[in-house]
Amino acid sequence: MDLISGVWESLKAVRERSPLVHNITNYVVMNNTANALLAVGASPAMVHAREEVAEFAAISQALVVNIGTLSPEWVEGMRLAIQSARQSRVPWVLDPVGAGATRYRTTTAAELARQAPAVIRGNASEVLAVAGEAGATRGVDSTQSSEASLDAARRLASSLGTVVAVTGKTDYITDGSRVVAVDNGHPLMSRVTGMGCTASALVGAFLAVEPDAVLAASRALVVLGLAGELAAEQSKGPGSLQLHLLDVLHTLDEATVCARARVR
Repeated sequence: MDLISGVWESLKAVRERSPLVHNITNYVVMNNTANALLAVGASPAMVHAREEVAEFAAISQALVVNIGTLSPEWVEGMRLAIQSARQSRVPWVLDPVGAGATRYRTTTAAELARQAPAVIRGNASEVLAVAGEAGATRGVDSTQSSEASLDAARRLASSLGTVVAVTGKTDYITDGSRVVAVDNGHPLMSRVTGMGCTASALVGAFLAVEPDAVLAASRALVVLGLAGELAAEQSKGPGSLQLHLLDVLHTLDEATVCARARVR
């Protein structure tokens, strides 16, 4: 199966199986990511309480941990959910939002990254911070290009035995040896809050149906980038982009994927 046909096969599998994706994510993006998961065919759950996260992670098909709005209680919930997911062999995704901005955020991201995530998905500055390398950040926004962090991503993936997906103008996905590049996307996507968080959530959904984490992350990012392109063609600005994006995720078909996916 080639890279492009594999995108469609995984998207079709998500729609057919409707995997349960457990999200411990931030207040800003809960609605966005839940709707994106529903639109692509998955079943989202936003479950955060320490009293139930372990139990819920064990019955899910994937776990997504997003550190966007940190608090000690939520971090403890993340630890419990991750431990349960690992014991139950549930793949999980780490989104180290804003790593590098503060010491607490950076050390939390680095700690969680050592707990065997299937995929770490972040922008260039976040990946550099998790890797312990110099890279300025501006809050949750990257000040680096995805290309600038590719070498660090490869080293991080090799050292942790995980897959690192760096998103930007071009998305790079690597396990330290293989590298996949995804060129789909549109500049208007950067004007909508939480688009990276949506990317991480979709990676979780694709991990639920594709055990190869490089392929799962690559295919999820192709789908989101392609949906962003198609949505932008119908949109006057970021407000309408959000609406059209959900529609495209819901209606994306095999012919469009095969004609417009740009993955190498």
